[in-house]
Amino acid sequence: MALFNRKNAAPSTTATLAVDPALAALTGTYTIDPSHSSIGFTVRHAMVTNVRGSFGEHEGTLTLDGANPAASSASIDVQISSVDTGIADRDGHLVSGDFFDAEKFPLMTFRSTHAEQLGGDSYRVTGDLTIKDVTRPLSIDLEFNGSATDPYGNERVGFEGSADILRSDWGLTWNAALETGGVMVSDKVKLTFDISAIKAAPQA
Repeated sequence: MALFNRKNAAPSTTATLAVDPALAALTGTYTIDPSHSSIGFTVRHAMVTNVRGSFGEHEGTLTLDGANPAASSASIDVQISSVDTGIADRDGHLVSGDFFDAEKFPLMTFRSTHAEQLGGDSYRVTGDLTIKDVTRPLSIDLEFNGSATDPYGNERVGFEGSADILRSDWGLTWNAALETGGVMVSDKVKLTFDISAIKAAPQA
């Protein structure tokens, strides 16, 4: 289902574009449900294993436009202090000045600037990711998982996706050398997104 503009779509030769009724029904503003969503990361530790973590506190909105999918957008704010890797000492190090400096820079934000369909239910959303005082472009590959009405009558949509970044691009450069060679923390980080969002009631 084409939620965003189709990549390399040929221009229409008709005066009126047909709108998929199922797509049009999804038009609206959605609030990300943090209790059924996750924003996480995976990073290589000591050159031999992966450490996984997530941010427990986040909020955001999705704006889907079925009649003009190119107008769809996404906005996400993440509380850095909510980072959780399962080890309190490591979490404390991550929020310190060595890494995120959460006291000075409490939020990580993403604001979309462009979206496209890659084929089927696969999409790519591009925008500005801000960590600390650095803003750089980021493209996130997403899979649309569908829509449904939950037992409480909420209309939901779901997406999951990921993106690879170099943390040094956002000023996260702390590291420690290993006696056997290499470093404690890899520069490459995989960000993961599993989003469930609830459609807002139309305004009167």
